[in-house]
Amino acid sequence: MIQDLASAARPQPALQRATGAGRIAVKSEDGVTRLARLYQDGCAKIRLPTDRAALGLEAVLINTSGGLTGGDRMSWRVDAEAGARLTLTTQACEKIYRARPSPGRDGRAEVAVSLNAADGARIDWLPQETILFDQAALARTLEADLAADARLLVVEAVILGRTAMGETVRAGALRDRWRIRRQGKLVFADDLRFEGPVAQVAALAPALAGGKAFASLLLVADDAERFLAPLRAAIGPGGGASAFDGKLFARIVAPDGLSLRRALLPAIAALRDSEPCPRVWRL
Repeated sequence: MIQDLASAARPQPALQRATGAGRIAVKSEDGVTRLARLYQDGCAKIRLPTDRAALGLEAVLINTSGGLTGGDRMSWRVDAEAGARLTLTTQACEKIYRARPSPGRDGRAEVAVSLNAADGARIDWLPQETILFDQAALARTLEADLAADARLLVVEAVILGRTAMGETVRAGALRDRWRIRRQGKLVFADDLRFEGPVAQVAALAPALAGGKAFASLLLVADDAERFLAPLRAAIGPGGGASAFDGKLFARIVAPDGLSLRRALLPAIAALRDSEPCPRVWRL
């Protein structure tokens, strides 16, 4: 008994956590987008592949830790100077593993994204899907500050377990918070939250109606309304879209990750004027 009490009183070793921060800034010179600044810290890495078919510059974000779990922290900051164009994606699907809270630690993984586009700049934020495993916990924020005529495309896709592997997300937590500002004024806000019995909530008709994968798509541009019809045609009956005041927002729900990707590829192409997804999506 004395030995047990001594073991309980002994300080527990701190668990190793993944932390990473990536920063990239691009500028336009003679109509060509070039790298201005690059910063990488911890498990956050940024690579700039050469793609002659791409318009502007393309950046691939990498989490070298191989996934996230409770207490892990990642942050990305993107700055596109006047007239520059930057497309960002990820090397692979981000995996969110079971969270194991420890003393003094939040049991959630946290990801913070900051996007900033100056006059005439364009940012396409197109990470590959995020896969949540059972009892995973993720809190993600995305904030964007746009100049008057900047352009922004944001796509975030989530898969609740890999159905091909027989996985089910019975419980967990997902909090996704978007805040978009133009000239300092809030023009779009969205808060998505699944918490607790995820499988039961996802089965409800007002939620995912039994779907295991979903995506949110946002285009902020002066001509956003003209993409509404092509986007609706691309996503078909598995989603819905609306356009209002220079913004187009859509959600897609699918029974599994493969079905979601098959809907996402034409949807993204429609919002990019037939320009396809980054090459890593197609490898």
